[in-house]
Amino acid sequence: MMFTERQQRARTLLAEHDLDAIVFCARENLRYLCGFTGSDGVLLLTGDFSLFLTDSRYTTQAREQVAASRIEEYPLQSEAVVTALREAGARRIGFETSLAYGKVNDLRVKGEAHCEWLPLREELETLRLVKTAGELAAIEAATELNAQAFAEVEPLIRPGAVEREVALALEFAMKRRGAEEKAFDFIVASGPRGALPHGVAGDKRLAEGELVTIDFGCRVDGYHSDETVTVAVGDVADEMRRVFATVLTAHDLALAAVAPGVPLAELDRIAREHIAAAGYGAFFGHGLGHGVGLEIHEAPTVSMRSKAVVQEGMVFTVEPGVYLPGSGGVRIEDMVLATSSGARLLTRIPKHYRNLLA
Repeated sequence: MMFTERQQRARTLLAEHDLDAIVFCARENLRYLCGFTGSDGVLLLTGDFSLFLTDSRYTTQAREQVAASRIEEYPLQSEAVVTALREAGARRIGFETSLAYGKVNDLRVKGEAHCEWLPLREELETLRLVKTAGELAAIEAATELNAQAFAEVEPLIRPGAVEREVALALEFAMKRRGAEEKAFDFIVASGPRGALPHGVAGDKRLAEGELVTIDFGCRVDGYHSDETVTVAVGDVADEMRRVFATVLTAHDLALAAVAPGVPLAELDRIAREHIAAAGYGAFFGHGLGHGVGLEIHEAPTVSMRSKAVVQEGMVFTVEPGVYLPGSGGVRIEDMVLATSSGARLLTRIPKHYRNLLA
């Protein structure tokens, strides 16, 4: 019933955009719409029919997992899709913008000359925008692993530890507890490297008197966690303490403003203006946050360019940061669920200033 309802919501796009069919290939959309967890498949959705196509590696798996009117095996994907569209009489066909240009072109060349192929991006993003109870359960299982793994690894975050080893210890701690996979290459950036917003863990050793920014997450039942903690290893310079306080307040102000109907751009503005008022506006270059779910970065975008508003059931990050070249940086990130009464934290690690050597 869950997949039937999701496919029906996807079908509303057919009428809205005068389409005869939509072709889904992205793994996240396949999992969301029909339950398939393999790496190669296509879901063809028309007004009254759904066809799942895959190759011989996944036929048995598809028959066990997939919710569709029919499941077929193909020797060549593009020819199977074109044949199915021809049999369905589809002339206007929607497709995901994530689909590679070469694949779309192959379908156009092999398909009927009169067919129109129309890219869908924001239209499809709305399908996964509001999370269900089942999705939230998987996300919270992933955020719980974050907290457990960080508690295990925190004693290793000491002078002399290598960034890469801290990242590896976090990954192992998560996987021992049941994580399917890490969500992305973990960021462990200490001292001056903290000024790199995406400073993937390297060979630098942590030193006393530095801040360490750790951005990490995992995947559970297909859903992701994403969290950033900045901690002190010993006493740090006064300016970096001020930077931390500035970022933490910006984070807290944005969280307090989360409510249904509030523009996402307003959340970004609140955090950005506080950081600018403290004199660090030039050192906060990225958006305030992003959606998290089957993808580690998905809708909604929380930035000054966002046109959307907060909806109850949205899950997104709030992650302001300040990055001072040559000195270091601070980012504080939590995942939140938008509820009727405001933001509910999904991530659980405390974000207040902590000196791990105190």
